[in-house]
Amino acid sequence: MVVADYGAVLRVTDASQTARRASGAKLAAGLRLSRWREHAPFTIPLTLVGGLLATESLGAAVDWRLFAVLAANVLAMCFAFMLNDVEDAPDDALDAAKRAHNVISAGLLSRREGLGICAATFALSLLLFVWAGGWALALGGMTLALCYLYSARPFRLKARPLSDVLSHALMLSGLLVAAGYATYSSDAGGIWLVVTAASLFSAYGQFYNQLEDYDVDKSAGLRNTVVLLGKRRTAWLGNLSLVGALVGGVAAIGQGLFPAWLGVVGGIGILTCAVFPWELDMRGNRATGGANAQRPGLLVANLTAMMWLASNLGLLTIA
Repeated sequence: MVVADYGAVLRVTDASQTARRASGAKLAAGLRLSRWREHAPFTIPLTLVGGLLATESLGAAVDWRLFAVLAANVLAMCFAFMLNDVEDAPDDALDAAKRAHNVISAGLLSRREGLGICAATFALSLLLFVWAGGWALALGGMTLALCYLYSARPFRLKARPLSDVLSHALMLSGLLVAAGYATYSSDAGGIWLVVTAASLFSAYGQFYNQLEDYDVDKSAGLRNTVVLLGKRRTAWLGNLSLVGALVGGVAAIGQGLFPAWLGVVGGIGILTCAVFPWELDMRGNRATGGANAQRPGLLVANLTAMMWLASNLGLLTIA
């Protein structure tokens, strides 16, 4: 009788451990679905720069609202990337590398589970935007709407020429900066230069990604910009976007929107990054066409934004 009871206890323990392992695997798959490593490196500095540009012009300090908008923007990007993988799962299953990268295609999460995580992430992001209120809420709502329309059927802006690039540029860059800025100010001033530069950088990134995904997208029947225009014209537009972004950035600096000492921080960061080899792009693929500057560029951007934030909060004193 004792042996039987002990066996029952062992079975219950094994079942409990199996359930915990399964739950842990689902949580890990959910975290992978967010693909936070791919978007947090640009979401954080863009949002912070937007808010700091506003407080710099007002001579004010940031408060909890900027951190609420920052968290909302990060969650909005998580939602965008999650929904993209859920909707792209059938197409990604056609390519071995994409299938392994997409947890839905790989069978680690079901479509229903993926959509449930997407809905919860969307709701939490919207709640944080509501908490911040004002124009930040309006711009955050636009971001979430574009994140949905970009991937969801039947809208699927990502599969429509030109709208794929425009929506990508706004939701993954321009609106992030604008929401951070609108947390404290509704006066556009020179912020449009920064928003334009960020949007053009994002457009360049989208052109680059489409060139890398050309074969898979074409075989899946997508009718996006690169499939419509071809590789050569798309590459030309990508280079043009990059030049436009650099011009916009230089113009913003020329207007004195940024503290002068940030130039020293950025210069040191660039020189330091130049010492090390950079061979991969933001998605972890071997970089082509100068895309090896993506990772060090974002590293410098994060360092600069964090030092600017520290200075604004009084944690760093610049003579």
